[in-house]
Amino acid sequence: MSKSVLPALPGKSPRHRLRPFARAALAVLLSLSLGLAAACGGSANAGGGGTGTVIKLKDPGNAGVLAYAKREKILEERLKAVGARVEWGGSYASFTATIDAVRSGSVNVLEGAISPAVGYLANGRDLRVFAVTDRVTDKAAPQEDGLVVKPDSPIRSVRDLVGKRVAVNKAGRGEYLLLLALKEAGIPASQVQRVYLNPVQGASAFSTGKVDAWWAIVDAYPEAVAKGARVLVHGRDLPDQDLNIWAARTELLQANPKAVQTFLDVLRELTEQEKRDPEKFQNVFLDKGPTALSGARLNDALASARYQNVPRPVTDADGEHVAAVAGLFREQGVLPGEIRPEDVLFKLGAQ
Repeated sequence: MSKSVLPALPGKSPRHRLRPFARAALAVLLSLSLGLAAACGGSANAGGGGTGTVIKLKDPGNAGVLAYAKREKILEERLKAVGARVEWGGSYASFTATIDAVRSGSVNVLEGAISPAVGYLANGRDLRVFAVTDRVTDKAAPQEDGLVVKPDSPIRSVRDLVGKRVAVNKAGRGEYLLLLALKEAGIPASQVQRVYLNPVQGASAFSTGKVDAWWAIVDAYPEAVAKGARVLVHGRDLPDQDLNIWAARTELLQANPKAVQTFLDVLRELTEQEKRDPEKFQNVFLDKGPTALSGARLNDALASARYQNVPRPVTDADGEHVAAVAGLFREQGVLPGEIRPEDVLFKLGAQ
C-alpha cells in the first residue's frame, strides 16, 4: 500500500511544508500551558496583587462596620478587584488578647491603639500601623474607658491607689492610661501594683475582689459601668496621646498594599454610613441573646457611633503620638528599648 504524500509546493520539500502546522500546534500547546498555570495560581504573588493575598480578621461580633461588611459580603466583593480575599477568624476581647493569633498567622489585620502596638513591637518588627483614628474629644460623646472601683470602695481618687492592686492589660492601653494618671497625680508607679490581665480576666478579678481597681477598656468599660462600677478617671480627662489604630503584618503590607488600601477604603465608607445611620450597624446578626444590645446600652452604642471619627491613613505627624506613648512606656520600664515612629508606621500611599 502506497504512502500518502502531501502535495509539494514549488521549491519546498515535504519536510518544510510541515512547519506551519507545527508552529500552530506549538502555539495551542503554549496557550493551554499558560492557562493551566494561571488557573493553578502560578502568578499569585506577582506585583503584590495576586489571588493568594488573604486579609485575615477576627470575628467582628454582632455590631460595627465589620459585622455589617461580613453580613453583606462587602469585603469579599471589593477585594476581588485587587487579587485578594478575606478570612474571618475567632473572637478576641482586645488587641492584646489577639496577639497570639497574630503571631501564629491566623490574624494579620487588627484594630487597637498605639499603646499595645508599641508594646508588641518591643519584641518584633512584623507588625506596622497603616491607619489611625483620632480620639473623640467632644464632651457630649459617651466615654470609651475608665479606671473603675466597686461602688462601696474607699478609694476616691488616683492618690488613694498607693499600695493597691490595679488590673491593666500589659503594655496596652490600660497600662498606658494608668501610668499617665499616676504621673499626673505625682505618684511613682512603683507605689501601685499593676496586675496584668486581659479584659476577660480583668472583669473576673474585679468582680471577685481580687484587685482593688481596674482600667476597663473597649466593651469591658460600658459593661462594668452598667453593673454599678464607680469611675475615678477617664482617659479623656488626661493628656492622652494614644490613638486608635489599624495594623497589619508587615509581609501583607509589602506584598499587596492595594488590598490593604481597599480594606481601609471600605472601613472609611462604612464608618461614614454608621455615623449617619448607626441603627443598621447594631445587632447585625442577632437581636436577642448575650451579644444583642437594648435599652441604655444600645443608646450608648448608637451615640458613640454618631460621635466617632473616621479612620485615616497614617502621616508623618502621627509619629509624635508614637513617640509620646513609647516614651512614657520607656520611662516607666515597660519597654526594654527604643521604639521609633518609623518602626511603627506604614504609609500606604508611599509604596
